[in-house]
Amino acid sequence: MSRQRFIALIVAAALAISGALYLSAQRNLQRGTHGTALVPALAGELDTVTALSVRRGSAAPTVTMHEKDGRWTVAERGDYPADVAKVRKLLLALSDAKVVEEKTSNPANFPVIGVEDPSSPTATGAEISVTARDGKHAVIIGKPVGGGNFARLSGDNLSYSIEPGISVETEPRFWIDSRLLDVALGGIRSIEVKPAAGPAYTVHRVIAAAAGAGTAGAGPAAPKGEDGFALDGVPPGRKAADSVQLAPSPTAFSGLTADDVTRVGDIDFSKATVATVTLSDGNAITMTGAAVGDKHWVQLKASKNAALDAKAAGRAFDIAGYRYDEVFRPLEQLLVPKQTPAAKKESASATAGGSSRHPAASPALSPNKKPVPAPTS
Repeated sequence: MSRQRFIALIVAAALAISGALYLSAQRNLQRGTHGTALVPALAGELDTVTALSVRRGSAAPTVTMHEKDGRWTVAERGDYPADVAKVRKLLLALSDAKVVEEKTSNPANFPVIGVEDPSSPTATGAEISVTARDGKHAVIIGKPVGGGNFARLSGDNLSYSIEPGISVETEPRFWIDSRLLDVALGGIRSIEVKPAAGPAYTVHRVIAAAAGAGTAGAGPAAPKGEDGFALDGVPPGRKAADSVQLAPSPTAFSGLTADDVTRVGDIDFSKATVATVTLSDGNAITMTGAAVGDKHWVQLKASKNAALDAKAAGRAFDIAGYRYDEVFRPLEQLLVPKQTPAAKKESASATAGGSSRHPAASPALSPNKKPVPAPTS
């Protein structure tokens, strides 16, 4: 055997052995990644996290939650308080995410599973960036698969399937602390409403001891022994509805939440309706409302609740339409319905017909009318 041929065989053997070792290592690597944490360092850094951002379809984050002045806030909502429970839930989901198996490392296939560049306008996945003491961790969460999602570490070309699944919201409104008011019906003394147009009115509580007495024009009294509600500001010629209908909805001011928040200056409140709710403890909550398109915006101010005032100062809140309607009820809704012209005519005819004949003229009551004899067979 020639020397050159011998060297060629040695080189070929070395390449074959290297290839086999490489494939073996890759198989061992794949087996080893199964069940490992997607972001291994995050579990030990959860208490040091100071910021969390999400982006989809843009170079800049679409929403950022960060610690500011000792509390978590939403940057895109003027640093309004964030829902800390939602922030922590997402951080825990990232920390708990485990690799199921490796997937494609070909960037051309990333859009198929939703782990493409999140700055692309057509991106379907979302990048979550976490800033902690040890630095920044960024993960792209893609489309659902099995019991989890496709995912890729930002800057890495290798993608995975992970479990459990991670749900990501990219709109800032989802991350705000939505709680506004929680006032029970039993704590309401009165509600004064001043519409943008039309007369004002007040619905006030009538305590049980006086409920039976009622108020002229204010509507039928509540059952004896129960608190009721009466209406002030009944228009001439009209009658108030009964106490049950006058009573505010039990959910009107209880568990009231915001769907979104913005600066007061962003909303036109020039034609607003104002409702002032006076509570049994003397606190008065003023709600100024304006419907703009399909949104229902309110401002809040309290006479004896500094925390609410601080939270609501300079801000307007979008609340659900049905909650808005429960707070700002139109006066007509609190009155006995007007009679239609046809009903009025029918009522007048019945009255005239009943009073056109004197009772004494009735055949049954006339003393001069002899009984009609029964027919004989």
